[in-house]
Amino acid sequence: MTAIYAEVIGDPIKHSKSPLIHRFWIDALGLDADYRAHHVTPDRLAGYFEERRADPAWRGCNITLPHKEAALDLVEDRGGVRATIGAINLAMRAEDGVLIGTNTDAGGFYAPIAEVPLAGAPVAVIGAGGAARAILFALSRIGVGEVTILNRNVLKAAALLSTFGLKGKALPLSAPLPPASLLVNTSSLGMAGQPPLDLDLSPLPEDAVVYEIVYAPLETGLLKAARERELETVDGLDMLIGQGALAFELLFGAEPPRDRDEELRELLMS
Repeated sequence: MTAIYAEVIGDPIKHSKSPLIHRFWIDALGLDADYRAHHVTPDRLAGYFEERRADPAWRGCNITLPHKEAALDLVEDRGGVRATIGAINLAMRAEDGVLIGTNTDAGGFYAPIAEVPLAGAPVAVIGAGGAARAILFALSRIGVGEVTILNRNVLKAAALLSTFGLKGKALPLSAPLPPASLLVNTSSLGMAGQPPLDLDLSPLPEDAVVYEIVYAPLETGLLKAARERELETVDGLDMLIGQGALAFELLFGAEPPRDRDEELRELLMS
């Protein structure tokens, strides 16, 4: 038995690479700890937190689809996440034992594009779920220009623009892309077992960046189409490793060895 452990929860969860990432860092640092994947359906979410709250060895969990918004109601919101991002991707035990929620998606999303000049630039976002909330929060802090959200539920997308004080418009998924400097897929479309994301990228300028948060498969249809156009791309592992590093430090109280990122990527792609 290890002294402490953490998990990633979601529905589905088999695709998650978080255990590989966190175990790689745990082994590299020689920690007496473990990190697991745990399948939790929406009807079991509240029960899961009750069970883990009573386990002193449990440090917390990363939270993936579809629980990022629902989990916020089951933990304390000491950092004001509800009033900003409105979704969490990490629940953790605070020093006083209370279970609190936070979000490392925004920081993880921003890190790979920190050098891209996006102030005032037009952006297109696919999806309006929990991941989109963190990404729109980050975009609002960058000071991007007009944001176009393409989503099945146009009203939900329009509400998100208002929530984050972003200028732009909400359109159905079938609408053509605007000439955006950055295109981000925040939806599960293109993920293994999900419908494909079929977009015409021709409206994007030659210097556009295409950012895919799906990482299973790593080479999605969107990234393939972007590379065929020789556009700059950011794959799902970049955000996954970035947000995972922030979460790891909060869960285990140790800084992960980011100088071994290339080795980690090779492991994740093998």
